[in-house]
Order: sequence, then C-alpha cells, then structure tokens
Amino acid sequence: MTPLTRFAVQPLHTMTRRLADVASGRTAPDIIITGARVLSTYSERILSEREVWISGGRIAAVKPSGAHKATGGHAATYDAAGGIIAPGLVDPHIHIESSMVTACAYAEAALLNGTTTIFCDSHEIGNVMDVAGVEAMLEDARQAPLSIFLTVPSTVPATSAALETAGGDLTAEKIAGLFDRWPEAVALGEKMDFVPVTMGDERSHAIIAAALKRGRPVSGHIYGREFVAAYAASGVTDTHEAIDRDIADDLLEAGVWIFLRGGPPTTPWHSLPQAIRTITELGASHKRIAVCTDDRDADDLFQFGLDWVVREAVKAGMSPEQAWSMGSLHGATRFNAENEIGGLGGGRRADLVLMDDTLKPRCTWYGGELVVENGKITPRLDAALSQRYQYPKAAYATVKLPESIKLTPPLPAKACTVNAIKTALPGITLIHDKVAIEPAKDWPTLFERYGLCFVTVVERHGKSKGNVAYGLLKDFGLKRGAVASSVGHDSHNIVIAGTNEADMQVALTAIKQQQGGVCVVADGEVKACVALPIAGLLSDKRITEVAEEVKLLKTEWTAAGCTIPYMGFNLIPLSVIPEIRITDKGLVLVPQMCLTPLFE
Repeated sequence: MTPLTRFAVQPLHTMTRRLADVASGRTAPDIIITGARVLSTYSERILSEREVWISGGRIAAVKPSGAHKATGGHAATYDAAGGIIAPGLVDPHIHIESSMVTACAYAEAALLNGTTTIFCDSHEIGNVMDVAGVEAMLEDARQAPLSIFLTVPSTVPATSAALETAGGDLTAEKIAGLFDRWPEAVALGEKMDFVPVTMGDERSHAIIAAALKRGRPVSGHIYGREFVAAYAASGVTDTHEAIDRDIADDLLEAGVWIFLRGGPPTTPWHSLPQAIRTITELGASHKRIAVCTDDRDADDLFQFGLDWVVREAVKAGMSPEQAWSMGSLHGATRFNAENEIGGLGGGRRADLVLMDDTLKPRCTWYGGELVVENGKITPRLDAALSQRYQYPKAAYATVKLPESIKLTPPLPAKACTVNAIKTALPGITLIHDKVAIEPAKDWPTLFERYGLCFVTVVERHGKSKGNVAYGLLKDFGLKRGAVASSVGHDSHNIVIAGTNEADMQVALTAIKQQQGGVCVVADGEVKACVALPIAGLLSDKRITEVAEEVKLLKTEWTAAGCTIPYMGFNLIPLSVIPEIRITDKGLVLVPQMCLTPLFE
C-alpha cells in the first residue's frame, strides 16, 4: 500500500523483527517523541503522558511517558511539551488540479495542514490528455513528499461526444490498464454520470465492472434522493456529494460511505454543516463517515485544509476525538489502508501531527521525518520541494485554437425567448431561466434591461473545426470586461463570460499565449491572470507563488462584479449537474441530456 516517495519508509514485512525488538526495549528507536498527549483514533480518547517510539519510519510502540529512560536513553528525542500527537490526516477525495499546482507542489500546503495521505481523482488531466495525462500525474505523485493514491478517473468524457468535445476518452479497457500497471491505483474515481449509471448505460457499467472485477471500490458523485437506490445497486460505495441531511441518511442506509465535504463558506464546496445532521439530528453513527476537501485552490489550501474541515466538524457537534478520526482513520479504512495509516498502532507509518488543544497543527512528521516544525517547513522538506517532477513537452501544448474565432452571437432582431443560464450561490447547480426579451438597439441595452451577459465556450483540444457555443448568463453580475478560464469542467474547454467582444478576445488571447490559465480583463487590459501551462490546468511554480497570484485574481474577480467565485464559474460547462449547462456543442438541458437553442 505504501507509494514511492522521497522519504523512504521500510516495507512492514522487512521490519517486523526490528519493530518487535524496539517495542520490547531490546533495540533503541530512531526517535522518541516525548511529553505528549496521544489522540487515539481507535478508542477515540486522548491519553495523557505518552511517548511515541519510531523506527525505520514506522511506529514501534506508544508507551507511558519516561519509558524510554529504562532502555538506556540512547535514542534521539523530541519534546512535545504537552501537545496532542495524532495520526496524520487522510483526505479520501481531492483533485490536485483544482489547486492549480503539481503534486510535488501540493505537498507543501498539505503537510503544513497535517495531511500526510491523499486519494486523488485526476479526471481533469485525463479529460485533457487521456491516459498519458493520468500517468504523468502518477509519476509526479511518486516524486512528491506525500503519500498519494489514485482513484482512477471514471467519467472521461462526462457526457457523450454529441454533447461536448473532450481531449481524452477513458474507456473501460484503458481504466483496466491503469489498475493493472499502477499499484497506486486503489479505487475507481467519482462516477459523475449518475443518470446514465442509474439508467443502465452500457459504457458506464463496463467501467464500474473493470474496478469491481479487480476488487477495487467505486467512488460516486450524485444529486437527488430518487437516484440513490439504483446508484448503490450499481456498485458505488462512497460519495462526497451528500449536500443535506436527508440524502446523507439515504446514502448511509444504502451502504454508501459519506465523505463530508468542507469548503470555504464562500464557495460551492461547504456541504458539511447540512449533511452532518444525519449524525447530530437523526442519530446515525459516524463510523462510515469521513471528511474531505474535494477542491481547493492554492490560496484556500493554506487556510482551509483538511485540518480546518476537522475543526468545522467539531463546530457542528462532533467531539475532537471523533472529528479527527473522521479525518484520518475513517478515510484510511474506506480504502482498506487502516493497517498502514490513520492510527498510531504498532507497525503503522510514522505519519504524525503535533497540535494544540484547538486541533491546529504545529508539527508534522512524514514517515518519521520532521517536515513541518512550529508551522514552518523544515530545510529537509524545502530541499525536496525544490526538485519537482518535469511534465512531458506534450503537456505544455494543449491549447489548440483556430486563428480567428467570433465570441458573441448576433443580436436578436425580433422579440424572442432566451434559454438563459441563471447563476446563484453557492454556484454548483444552475437554473434554467426562460427570459422573454424585446428587441434592443445593441447588446449593452439588452444586458442592462434583463441582467444578462455573454457566456461562450470554445473547444481547445484541436478535435473539432473550432467549435464555439454561445449562451447568456443571468444574474452573474459582471459589470465590465471579461473573465475566462481554460479549466471549464469537465472537458476543460475554454469558458469566457463578458460584456463585449473586444475584452473577450483579449482574454482568449491571454489564455492561448500562456497555454492555459484563468484571467480577468477590463478595458482591453489583463488585470489578473494565473498562468496554467501544464495541460491548461497546472502551474509549474511553487504553491506559495501560485497562492499569491490567486489572491490577486480573486480581488479582480470581485471587482469585476462576479456573483459566484471563479471555481464556481469553472463549473458552468459541467453538463452532468442540473439544470442547464453550456459546452462547446451548445446549451445542454440536464438531466434530459439534450441540446437546446439559445433563442426560441
């Protein structure tokens, strides 16, 4: 189960005699963390006056404080000064690409937050580069100073070729190959096409079968209580999309693990306070419930890591011991890794967090190595982070556009009905709003009258003859210029919103020149841009640099008047979530899964 990382941890089968000798006091540990209180995820208690003996990157034993003195005291010691020692956090569902950095760079913020293991779904880069992209991400993960496992992308593309154009096409055969070649591929990633799954779609079920035949669990993504029974019957056994108490309760009773998603309250990713009520109000057990982050940008990852989600669970009514167990042991157990991570039992990896009484991490040990001390990365970790994986050249050339593209539709000459996309917080679901409009002399007049702006999706994989689809957003609030992103989920075509053609063209040009990015434009000038040259999804910089760029982007995004955050904007083309979306093929009605015209 242990992935390859820069900090070597001996395989358990080579260590059992040594660990037994250390635990028995016959051999000195490599290091002893003394003067600690220990948070046990097994018994959900905090045990006072303990010390942790570490050897070969693994835990040999947890002993009463001072026990090491009887062995002669030859081991190096670290004084926890009464702080709480707990197992490193285990994030059971994340997308590295959402952070806009590579796996090697992602590790820095994760370890600062006390997260030592993640289970990632790389369907974003799979949508752009097919198997080659997923395997590049896996190579990146192998070099990262973090335990990274893959839940193999399951829904690439998210819908049929009739509804959108993707760069990748991960068939059941390709997915089976990833499972067979990569030991880090431990589960099938979120099966987002929940409507086709519940309707018995042949391709969807062939992909599920590829995982089940290999004994791999299947992760899910679902909206709507009416779909739960058929979804669970199809072999899906976890989901992070339980948005409220009642669907969370349905899922638990159907045998589906729940990952309570905690996100910054200003984004669409903070469903934990509602879904956790299945425990606090309906009396459900927390034994099959974990917490996760799902999506974080580089800036938010520092402020709202998995440790923050754990603390949000405490605010919502869980005890600190329960909440930390939901953030560590439960995620490990879901993926059959509880004998390796998630607890402080003998033989487990020495992935440890020292924290204060508020559950705020101060120090992190990864495989027995001190990588974060007093809230700062150590020189040992800094050196590892400075040697990042280099993605192949093909990953830097994924934005392929025609020379000339018109980005706005003709102005209607007659009264008509617009099939508009109405945005509303938190921004995950979009409302189909039929707006009756009268003729106007120009677009600005029409926009002011009805609260509209342009939204355009441009196919960027070079697979069509320059597909462009036009739509209109209602209540998006854009006051000036344009905003654009090459991270238009899930096929990751370019999505642009704007008030005028000229600024939309400036935004498109910026993305083309940098081979990907997210930008804000006004009066012909790029006000902020995060360049994403790797697959149009990732920066090749350290996460601290990218976080500063993201902060500026958010400031300019707000100044432009956008009513939903840019990560919510990236979901506008995601044609598997109700009610209406726009892809490079046109406006898609969900769940009917059919195209509809802009003007009727």
